[in-house]
Amino acid sequence: MKVYVAHAIHTGDEARPLARALAVEGKTVLAVGSLAEVRAKVGDRPAAWQHMDGVILPGVEDAHCHVDSLGRRLLAADLSRVRSEAEAVRAAASAGPASRQGEWLLGRGWDQNDWGEVDGLRPFPGRALLDAALPTTPAWLVRVDGHAAWVNGEALRRAGITRDTPEPPGGRILKDGQGEPTGVLVDNAMGLVSAHVPPPTEAQREARLEAAFRRILSGGITAVHDAGMDLETFRVLQRWDAVGALPLRIYAMADGQGPDGEALRERGPFRGNLLSMRAAKLFADGALGSRGAALFEPYSDDASERGLLLLSPEELQGRAAAFMAAGFQVAIHAIGDRANAVALDALVGAVKETGGGPGRHRLEHAQVLSLADLPRLAKEGIIASMQPTHATSDMPWAEARLGPGRMAGAYAWRSVLQSGARLAFGSDFPVEEPEPLPGFYAARTRQDARGLPVGGFYSAQRLTGEETLRAFTREAAYAAFAEEERGVLKEGMAADFAAFTVDPVTCEPAALLSARTLLTVVGGREVYGP
Repeated sequence: MKVYVAHAIHTGDEARPLARALAVEGKTVLAVGSLAEVRAKVGDRPAAWQHMDGVILPGVEDAHCHVDSLGRRLLAADLSRVRSEAEAVRAAASAGPASRQGEWLLGRGWDQNDWGEVDGLRPFPGRALLDAALPTTPAWLVRVDGHAAWVNGEALRRAGITRDTPEPPGGRILKDGQGEPTGVLVDNAMGLVSAHVPPPTEAQREARLEAAFRRILSGGITAVHDAGMDLETFRVLQRWDAVGALPLRIYAMADGQGPDGEALRERGPFRGNLLSMRAAKLFADGALGSRGAALFEPYSDDASERGLLLLSPEELQGRAAAFMAAGFQVAIHAIGDRANAVALDALVGAVKETGGGPGRHRLEHAQVLSLADLPRLAKEGIIASMQPTHATSDMPWAEARLGPGRMAGAYAWRSVLQSGARLAFGSDFPVEEPEPLPGFYAARTRQDARGLPVGGFYSAQRLTGEETLRAFTREAAYAAFAEEERGVLKEGMAADFAAFTVDPVTCEPAALLSARTLLTVVGGREVYGP
């Protein structure tokens, strides 16, 4: 048994939201309350007492992320901090052996929106610099959002892509003024090259997962919803879970659009110790940053573009219905207003067709909702799984993409709550960083680290610290059918919690920018800390 004492403990329990002490026995909470109350509960039983110079929260649950992709970013060429195309090429070319998968060089994280404007635009990169630096090594460099890839001429050659290669439905092959491929592939066109990248070895896959877990736990996260898992990764995690080697809870979503989708559906839902797979992930569209998000009207900064639907509405509904019938919750990636409308229609249609399976179906991101569609979330019982740091990352260019009219339903957390819908928060790492405190900062301020814009970006959509805590804990647990087990610190619930140097709920928001995680506990086990 162990007793933790902190400056404050946010329990998440509406009947008693604050406490000072927390007793853990085995995997569960024995008592939570004042020092006197916990001492009385512990009684004569021996207990270790740990006084924390910080604040304890219920286990933060990241409701949308990509564990294997985070591991790949950590071990491959990291392009997330480069500020020009030339700098990205240098970073890729100088990456170490961990960035290689077979002969291929892998990298992730580039974002042309961070590279400055050329003639008033923020253009995608091209092949010239990449070909000069890597003339014979095929390069596969994935954009920060995972919805575009930048490759060199050798990669195009191995994939057989030429000026005459037709674009697949839901994908784009960018071409220059002479009609030659530039090396940038958007959404479904990425598969033309990725099919030629050799799979990772089992040792590589395990190393990526281990690297990702270390980073996740150091941020105070105790559970993740992995949004689109392949079969081989799931098998590795099953093995680890069976022998008690998983350090955190993983709610896996089967990748319903990948090559393993049918096999995962046929296997059906799974529940182990810390690992479960009860959901399936589908994609309606791409991303806003690569103009792949599907909009009703053209992009405000590119009148020739409305984005991409990655599946036809009929196929999206058909796949959703098949997974529901197999007992899965269905989560659909939807960024643009048209994609969100199509995804809502698909979920509603699939529920009518099948009865809905376990229910609690989800829109992943729900990033740009039309005001007509927003009330449908609560009406149909669909969860909005959103990521607060997306708003602060995108705000330098989001209004230029969308125009002020569409911004009324963009990153609209307050509007979602006011509509009566359930709101679960995550980070979408490695698109964003995995630590949750930047998410608290973004939700409470809608500002960057400099405190800009003054008052916040469309500040009416800001949330309170208490609302943010609930979205990251209790509501995220609800989205994983686990609200009776975790998300609240009270007697009998899972002993999942973390301690931070500041109070993320009540501190001055600026303090979150330098705050640290002191301790992470999953099922009573200290998995990060001193």
